[in-house]
Amino acid sequence: MNLGERFDVSPAKVEELKARIAKLGIHVSLIEESFVRGSGKGGQKINKTANCVQLYYPPLDVRVRCQRERKRTINRFLALRELVDRIEMKVSPETSQRLQDFERIRRRKAQKKYRGTRG
Repeated sequence: MNLGERFDVSPAKVEELKARIAKLGIHVSLIEESFVRGSGKGGQKINKTANCVQLYYPPLDVRVRCQRERKRTINRFLALRELVDRIEMKVSPETSQRLQDFERIRRRKAQKKYRGTRG
């Protein structure tokens, strides 16, 4: 995978992602990237183009698939960001923003459940 290519997102987002990759020590050269045809809604566009991105990071056995947008470049960025999130959850759970969000949601649900039983 080459991070020097242009993504159709703001440069600030790309720089933030590169900083996270460097902080976690992810070897970008080990990321295997493939493009496949997507599935679901979209009709002819989905059936004719391979804009679904699959990323695989063998050292941690992490796979990610992204087909949220119509553009391949945006899907590449989103898939890479998702891959970095999952690697961070495995490597450094205490600093993972995503795990903190999950914990916050879990606590909120527990509070709602508790409030509902107090009659």
